[in-house]
Amino acid sequence: MFQVLGVAHRFDTETILDAYRSGAFPMAEPETDLIYWLTSTPRFILPLGQLKVSKSLARLAKQVPFEIRIDTAFGRVIRACAEDRHDHNPNWISPRMITAYERLHAIGFAHSVEAFHRGVLVGGLYGVSIGAAFFGESMFSRRELGGSNSSKLCLLELVRVLRLRGFTLLDSQEANDHMLQFGGVEIPIEEYLDRLDDAVAQPCAWVSAG
Repeated sequence: MFQVLGVAHRFDTETILDAYRSGAFPMAEPETDLIYWLTSTPRFILPLGQLKVSKSLARLAKQVPFEIRIDTAFGRVIRACAEDRHDHNPNWISPRMITAYERLHAIGFAHSVEAFHRGVLVGGLYGVSIGAAFFGESMFSRRELGGSNSSKLCLLELVRVLRLRGFTLLDSQEANDHMLQFGGVEIPIEEYLDRLDDAVAQPCAWVSAG
């Protein structure tokens, strides 16, 4: 369950990184650009060593239907994630957030995984990395452009990269049906904070190439 911690009066890169290190994350009201700090208890994570992949998705991955890239279109990915998704999945990414995350990307803390089909961006995800922790923020796919399951394959690539580099924590904030299918689990917030402290203290490096 989401819990509001307060309003983000400051929203610079240092403040954002400090918030992630303490277990908080931002969400906005795009109409007003008012940003809130939230947490979630229990916390939902994806176990990096026990990701569940359906047989159909595994078969699709072997067919290599998309060109998967890393950190080549961050601005386009976060803007696609911010597009209106109607009442069942309202947008929570405001223009001020986009600007701040692009700055985080420029200094090496925010990253994207992208799926291209015939040269067109059809899916992707983005998040923040600190130490050995990756905080997944949002993902999108454009089925109308041939991007069915593209965000799922981007997630598989993200997990591959995180495991390759020795990351220990993949935070997904709150449970949802999309992530539950991959074997995500809820853990008590106290356990999450302990694991978070350990992860952000590790000198893990993001890799921007496959």
